[in-house]
Amino acid sequence: MSAATVTELWRYPVKSMRGERVDALDVTEAGAAGDRRYAVVDVETEKVGSAKHPRLWGALLQCAARTEGDDIVITLPDGGECAASDDRASDALSTLLGRPVRLTSAAPERPRYLAVWPEGTLPDEDVARYGIGEQDGGTLTDLGLAFAAPAGTFFDVCALHVITRATLDRLGYPVERWRPNVVVDGPAEPYTENAWMGSTLALGTVQAPALIPTMRCIMTTLAQGSLPRDNEVLRRVKDENRIEIPGMGTWSCVGAYATVSGGGRIAVGDVATLPGAAGG
Repeated sequence: MSAATVTELWRYPVKSMRGERVDALDVTEAGAAGDRRYAVVDVETEKVGSAKHPRLWGALLQCAARTEGDDIVITLPDGGECAASDDRASDALSTLLGRPVRLTSAAPERPRYLAVWPEGTLPDEDVARYGIGEQDGGTLTDLGLAFAAPAGTFFDVCALHVITRATLDRLGYPVERWRPNVVVDGPAEPYTENAWMGSTLALGTVQAPALIPTMRCIMTTLAQGSLPRDNEVLRRVKDENRIEIPGMGTWSCVGAYATVSGGGRIAVGDVATLPGAAGG
């Protein structure tokens, strides 16, 4: 094991909107407090909104969400703001997205989302297993949420996403492209997260078993805030770190997904104890 330092913490109060950088996170098995607290749901289909389907939901990444007291404040692309607790928030988002949606903190009973995977990002076996058609030059899938997260949450896979500064520096793209919860800096080679599976990360007082490397998707390429669309992002990851995840096929990966076995608090400056620094 090796010691590192927590240097950045992020949470995303509304799924697929830009998030907020914070000084500390209180974490339980259900994730960081305030992270993915809300999501947008299509009224007609009951699909959860995800910018992984850019044609339907890409505009969400032009919105930002921040925590203010007990509420969430959403900043719309035109600079207007609305509180998540205000019934008019759903109306404003329906206007933005061009169809009836509702902003909710309650996940549907069987939450699902649509995603477009550019050619070469989804393993061939998953194209056959989950693909429901072709769209925008990629494979369209219909997937369930909370793969390894508690029921009722809006996470795609599990509660925490951790990435090293070494990996970020290697890639050279802004951290916002990768949407981590925790950034750690220490004696690690780029893509050392590949080797974390089966080990437990100690992040402040939080115990976080590493599940799998983070499979990267079209969201890393999309415009958000001042960042333009950049299709080179995924091509770069595919060239540098396309790896086999046991039982799941070959993926382009950056960072690691982790569950939470022992809740607690993570603060910037805390010690992070990580598995040995083996590169990818």
